[in-house]
Formats: sequence, C-alpha cells, structure tokens
Amino acid sequence: MNALTYALGMTLMHFLWQGLLLGCATAVVLTLLRNSRAEYRYLAACCALLACLGWPAFDLWQRLASGAQPSSASLPGLQAAYGAAREQSWFDLRDALRHVVSLWALCAAVLALRMLAGLLWIGRVSRHPHTHPGQQRWEAELAQLAHRFGINRAVRLRVTARLASPVTAGWWRPVVLVPASLLSGMPPDLLHALLAHEMAHIKRHDYVVNLLQNVIETLLFYQPAVWWISRRIRVERELIADHLAAQQLGEPRRLALALSELEKLRFADQQLALAASGGDLVQRIQHLLRPAPQSLNWKAACAMLAVAAACVSIYAQATVVEKRPRAITAARVDFRTCAKPAWPEGAIAAERTGMVQLAFQIDAEGHVSNAKVDRSSGHIDLDEAARIGIGKCQFKPATRAGKPFATWQKMQYVWTLE
Repeated sequence: MNALTYALGMTLMHFLWQGLLLGCATAVVLTLLRNSRAEYRYLAACCALLACLGWPAFDLWQRLASGAQPSSASLPGLQAAYGAAREQSWFDLRDALRHVVSLWALCAAVLALRMLAGLLWIGRVSRHPHTHPGQQRWEAELAQLAHRFGINRAVRLRVTARLASPVTAGWWRPVVLVPASLLSGMPPDLLHALLAHEMAHIKRHDYVVNLLQNVIETLLFYQPAVWWISRRIRVERELIADHLAAQQLGEPRRLALALSELEKLRFADQQLALAASGGDLVQRIQHLLRPAPQSLNWKAACAMLAVAAACVSIYAQATVVEKRPRAITAARVDFRTCAKPAWPEGAIAAERTGMVQLAFQIDAEGHVSNAKVDRSSGHIDLDEAARIGIGKCQFKPATRAGKPFATWQKMQYVWTLE
C-alpha cells in the first residue's frame, strides 16, 4: 500500500466522526439562529459545508506531508509482523483501508458521472432551443425582469417538456429552463412570479454555490451530515430568493399562489440546477404569507446536545491519542537499506515457493545481532536465503518512552514466482 492510499483511507475514516461533530455544531448554530434572517442561517450552513471539505483536506495534507506510512512493509514479498499476536489477528488495517479507498473511489466516480450527465443535458437543452408559441413574449418578460434586478448579462429562456418547474443554470451565460406545461397551463401572473424567483437566484450567483455543493456531496457522499447541511443550504437559499422576488413583485401572495401550483407538479431529483420547486414548498408559502417565530423543540435540542458532547469527547480523545507518544514502539526495517533476498541456485528451476517466518534480534542501534527461523517455508535453502538477505537490513530500533532498546522482531518473507 502506498502512502497516498493509506493517508486517504485514514482521512475518509476519520471524517466519519469529524462530519458528525460538524453536523452537530451546525445544528446548534442554526437552532440559535432559527428566528434570525435566512441570510444568516444560509451563511452559517455554507461555512459548515466548506468546513466539511476543508477539515479532511487539511488532514490529508498533514498525513502526506508527515510521510505517514502504513504499518506494513512496502518491499515486494516482505511483510513485517509487529508482535506474535499480529499473525492471528482477523482484522488487517491495510486491507481494510485499501477496500475503503476502492469503494469510495468507485461510488464517487458513479456520482460524478451522474452529475456530468446532468450538466451535459442542461448544456444540450440550452444550445438547442425548442420553439413555443408564447416563447418570444416570455423572453421579453425575462429581459425586463433582468433589468429590474440589475442583471447586466443576457439571460436566455429555453422551453422543455422534461421539467415540472422552472430551473436556472449557468453563471457566465445564465439560462432559465421553463416547462412547456407551465407556459400553456399556468396563469401569466403566477408564471411571472416564478421567473422573478429564478432571477433572484441569478442575481445572487447561487448556481456556483449549488455546483460546489454537488461536488462536496460527490466526494463526501458517505457522511449523512454533509447531505443534511447541504439540504439546509438549499432550504435557506430558496427562502432568500423568495424574499427578493417578493420585494420586486411587491406581492408576496402572488408568489405564494405560484408555489402552491408547483406543489401539484413537484418531483424529486438531484438538483444540478436551481429549481423553483426546491426546498419545503409549504414552509416557503407560510414564510411568505404569515411568517411566525419558531419555538425551540427541547427534546430534539437535548438529544442534539448529547450527540454534540459525545462528538467533542471523541474529538478530544482522538487528538490526545494522535499527539501522545507511544510508550513502546516496535522496531521497523528501513527499506531503503534492504536488498531483496536472492533466489538460491536451482530454486526457480524447481519452482519452490513458500512463506518463511523469521525472528531478528535488533540492538539499540538498529543492527541485527541474531536471527533465526521461527517457521520454515518447507525449503531449507529458501529459509536461509531469506534470513541472510533480510539480516543485512538496517532497522529503526524499538523504543520505550522514546529511548531505544534491544528486542526481537518477527518478520515474514514470501517466496513467489511472478
């Protein structure tokens, strides 16, 4: 296992408790801000999601910079066993990390391809507009809305039959995708309100943040706290866009009626773009018509505080364990000084293979002072060749409380024909 696989695997596993801690902290902050402006909650949730990306990224950088290595040898055919109990252990951290990284890479690749397919579909629809009887009228309406919102870039309008609500995509060349059913079936004043909502997203450059959310969700898909924080970002973002649209329209009730019509056409899918049906539509309608202060759910708050306290305890324990020097560290071979044991004469022709377990006495300076065969490979010549070859290696001596001392170190060498 190379250093990158080891560091990445450890980082992914540590983010299980790190993400839970960030999620609990975010829940506490959002609870305290429950009656504040949606912009404050949105900013807090965005900072939490960035922390979910930044914390493991910093951990990965630290592990790679410190040269953290797995506890196994990297020389072909050579495996170090740190103690006799190592042989009988049913759990191998090296194999577990290798499987964790492989499974993570596979799932992340599938999610990335899914996201790419969605972006390609949006790009294809944006480049190939479909004609609709009322499209020119609504393009003019959209241009007027862009002017009212102070948007200097050209905002395109495309009609498609594969959506149930308007969707905004693009940053440099924004486009609003409108379902054909809405152009023909929704009252013009309500559709105008929905387009004002989409213009609020364009004004705030929400598409860029939403795209970053999808990237973080793809990389950290296995952490439920990431999905919860990301969902809260979308909920607060829709409330902000509703507020801006209602200010421009001067009629919050009209936007609320338009959202109630969308409730009948709502669909569930990963949002690579910004849809007017995003978030909790019932909550959004209530927020527009009759905003009321939210009371604190004490039962949920107590449970949340208990989980947060547990996460803080885990974090403190993990930090102490990582920083605390080990009382006793096993001797380790310096692979840069190792020469691969040479095959005995005639062994390759006879196709002799096997695994030999050796024991080396390492002095306080890291030199091999004695060596013996603990378990034979079944071939005396292979056993002796491994004992002599590895006996020439330089070791890092075992330490007790930071001081080197002499000890016996068990190792295994596998003779295989490649």
